[in-house]
Amino acid sequence: MAGKFVSSVGKDGKHYFVLKAGNGETILQSQGYASEKSRDNGIESVRKNSQEPKRFEKKVAANGRFFFTLNATNGQIIGKSQMYKTESGRNNGIDSVGRNAPDAKVVAAAD
Repeated sequence: MAGKFVSSVGKDGKHYFVLKAGNGETILQSQGYASEKSRDNGIESVRKNSQEPKRFEKKVAANGRFFFTLNATNGQIIGKSQMYKTESGRNNGIDSVGRNAPDAKVVAAAD
């Protein structure tokens, strides 16, 4: 089963997306965008930058959990992962973004 980008509008009126793996697990979530066009540009940026390993920044939260961000060429964060218990879990998440993002379809969130 292929991954997908799920788009939505938050209670704050901003446009968001999450990248879900084929099993339905969220592997990357976006910041809020002012418009649909900006959100769609963010999705295209994920597709492009997810194929460049150097665009992923591996991090450790204050509570010791592992996560990553995907950064654009200008250094801006495009998306952030969930928190992982292990470093290997985080690394698997990075691999999953790289596999799922390029061909993921964009769908609207269910109401």
